[in-house]
Amino acid sequence: MINSARPGLFLIGYRLYLAAFFVFLAAPLVAAGTFAFNDSLFPSLPWQGFTLDWFFSDTEPKLGMFHDRRLLRGLYYSFVIAACVSVLSVFVGTCNAFLFVRGNFPGKNALYIVMIVPLVIPGVILGISILVLASTVANFIETTTGIELSFLRPGIVLVVLGQFSFIVTITSLVIVARLKKFDIAMEEAALNLGASRARVLATITLPFLRPAMIAAGIVAFLVSFENFNTTLFLVGSEAPLTVTMYDRMVKVGSTPVLNAVSFVLMLGSSLLALLSILVQRDKTTS
Repeated sequence: MINSARPGLFLIGYRLYLAAFFVFLAAPLVAAGTFAFNDSLFPSLPWQGFTLDWFFSDTEPKLGMFHDRRLLRGLYYSFVIAACVSVLSVFVGTCNAFLFVRGNFPGKNALYIVMIVPLVIPGVILGISILVLASTVANFIETTTGIELSFLRPGIVLVVLGQFSFIVTITSLVIVARLKKFDIAMEEAALNLGASRARVLATITLPFLRPAMIAAGIVAFLVSFENFNTTLFLVGSEAPLTVTMYDRMVKVGSTPVLNAVSFVLMLGSSLLALLSILVQRDKTTS
């Protein structure tokens, strides 16, 4: 009786723990999404009724997110930055994967550790460090040569470089894990049959890495899109959505339109996460 009772109690406790854990994760998201439909000027109780004004209204004081030019501009800049960062990170991450998996050179382990370091550095410190370095280099070149390097000043280019500095580590790790599972005998067989190295890479190796590259690109896009700490110190006049929302909340206060933006972002992130899961499933079955 005692032995049979203990597993039952353990199972009940385990299920209660899982339920509490998922409620803890989901409750803030549900609350944020719910207040996006509240017919009130403030994202708080009591519930005033259901409305879609915070999405589609074109008049104040309930100007919807799809008519708020500043929010839409921030959304556009976020897409541009995230797309650039994801493409650049996947490309360099793929090169890093070949370097660390296929390469054999002195200092390989030390270089691998250097690649990992940006993941453990706080975003605030990383943003400040990149800003100071870029400004110092730009000022030195301008002083000595008179050439103004505007891309080293706060703006989209510097934001892309700043986010790339740590997101490339994530993409590299994902692609490295995939490349380690590749059977190099497939490449050797193709080379013995007369295929060039470029053809082997294009028709055998890269198709094998494609699921990992797509999944890494999705992760890089999501991480870049929601990044705030590093971006805040590198942004110029082209503020992405996270900085725009923060600036709006500081100046105007929290309004349900920010909840509406959060709801749309949650839907978009969920769809991308689902796509990543489907790609990973294809990755494991290929």
